[in-house]
Amino acid sequence: MSSVSVREFSYNPSGMFARAEQGETIEITRHGKVIAVLLPGSGALGRYAPLVAKGVIKLKATTTSDLDQVPRFALPDGADPLDVLLAERAEDER
Repeated sequence: MSSVSVREFSYNPSGMFARAEQGETIEITRHGKVIAVLLPGSGALGRYAPLVAKGVIKLKATTTSDLDQVPRFALPDGADPLDVLLAERAEDER
């Protein structure tokens, strides 16, 4: 997902729509805050576009800044992350 300012969007809206046609999702920002998300009309997100347009659902924009909020876990050397995750889930079920 890429991000453009309102000003950049206003300079070339047809270019932004062409990018969306190619399957790209674009965040439109004002003063660094996401104010809109331009979704492709087809593909995985496209099926949600009518619901988003009606306000029935809201899609949370995920940006690289969101990665700072993802918890990080230390893994033993050579450990497979999936095996560690499955083991922790099995412990939680007990």
